[in-house]
Amino acid sequence: MNSLNLLIASFVCLGIGSILGYWARQSIAKKQAGTIEAKLQKKILKAKEDSDLMLAEAKTKASQAIESAKKEISNRQHELFKTERLLLKKEDILDQKLSGFEKDQKELQEKVEKLKTIKESLENLRQEAIGNLERVADLSKEQAKKELLQNLEKEYQAEILGKLRNLEKEGWESYEKKAKEILATAIQKYGLSQAQEITTTTLPLPSDEIKGRIIGKEGRNIRTLEKLTGTEIIVDDVPEAVVISGFDPIRRQIAKMALERLIKDGRIQPARIEEQVQNAESDLVKQVREAGEAATYDLGIVGLDPKLVQLLGRLKFRTSYGQNVLSHSLEVAYLSSALASEIGANPLICKKAGLLHDIGKSMDHQIEGPHVDIGIKILEKFGVEKEVITAMKSHHEDYPSESVEALLVQTADQISGARPGARKDTLENYLKRLEDLESLAKSFPGIEKAWALQAGREIRVFVKPEQIDDLGAKSLARDIAKKIQEELRYPGEIKVSVIRETRVIEYAR
Repeated sequence: MNSLNLLIASFVCLGIGSILGYWARQSIAKKQAGTIEAKLQKKILKAKEDSDLMLAEAKTKASQAIESAKKEISNRQHELFKTERLLLKKEDILDQKLSGFEKDQKELQEKVEKLKTIKESLENLRQEAIGNLERVADLSKEQAKKELLQNLEKEYQAEILGKLRNLEKEGWESYEKKAKEILATAIQKYGLSQAQEITTTTLPLPSDEIKGRIIGKEGRNIRTLEKLTGTEIIVDDVPEAVVISGFDPIRRQIAKMALERLIKDGRIQPARIEEQVQNAESDLVKQVREAGEAATYDLGIVGLDPKLVQLLGRLKFRTSYGQNVLSHSLEVAYLSSALASEIGANPLICKKAGLLHDIGKSMDHQIEGPHVDIGIKILEKFGVEKEVITAMKSHHEDYPSESVEALLVQTADQISGARPGARKDTLENYLKRLEDLESLAKSFPGIEKAWALQAGREIRVFVKPEQIDDLGAKSLARDIAKKIQEELRYPGEIKVSVIRETRVIEYAR
């Protein structure tokens, strides 16, 4: 019973406590709500005050901006009005100028019309005056002009001729001086020292003992070498050297190369000689090609057919009166190109034509005919430009010169061949030609004596006056010249001078 009462009392106390707690909490909550509401009210009032203040400031700034904009618009309007007034003023000025220009143009047109009228009037007066003069003189205008010129020509003929001669002389002197200057300039641009080729080649030996091995038993080695190379081997003239003699430079070169290899190898006998000669011939082909390629490279010429370059290299082993033909061709190419540059011609055409002008000499031993004609056929075969062929074919005047470049190549060829030291014959050939020339002249009857002069380019013949008269002297000169052409070989031409002199001597005692 007590426990039940205690439990009931507990529940009653718990209910009372809960009610009291709830009430207390509600009171506290009401107090807190009143405090928050007050705070919020305070903040609302402050925000309203701030917004009122900002609104007032914004209205003030807006008023200031509106005033500033109105002021700026006013200024802009003022400027626009000012600009408009200036434009109107300039427009008025332009209208005035345009009106004045139109007025001036109208006055100018009127003056032009007046001038045309005056010119027509003057022309009519001139024609009328000419007609009056023709009627008075009974001559037409052309007849009067012709008669006047004839009279002037008769009166001043001597003076005119004198002036023409002076002008012609001055012109030739000027042209000659200019030509000499151009030639001198071209020659100065290219100076090549050339050694004249001879008909022998000297090969040094390690010792004189090797000569016996070169000769061989009963001379079989030297005979084999001479037979295969077409040269003459001279072993006794020069100590520690052999001399290879022959007119063909290619044969001499093959013999030299073969002999050098035989001496180096040490085995000198007919079979070995034949082998080395064949090897030398093969190597010479390479040397020929390299010589042609070097020539075109030095001149800067490209595009030539390799076979044509090979033929060009053969000229290295060809001579003309002691002058190496390839060196001569290079010199002609340089000189003609320099001359072309001086006078405004085509340097490349001259350079090619100068290099290839003697190409026919590379084949003239195999093909009959002048080397110029052979060269033309070779160049046509390998498709060389027509301008180059035209420029090279007249260098010996066998063909007429058809271009300025042809004249320049001809001039360069003459300079290269005629300059001092470029060419010479061997002393033996030179003396033999002079002896043959004098002997041929003396073979005719009635000759007292004959002298070969000017390096064999002139033969002066003195006849016996009692045997040959003046008419016979003319016939003799023609016969001697004809016989020289038929029997002798010589460069250029030979002048035949027949002299008939009569002397009568008496003594006064």
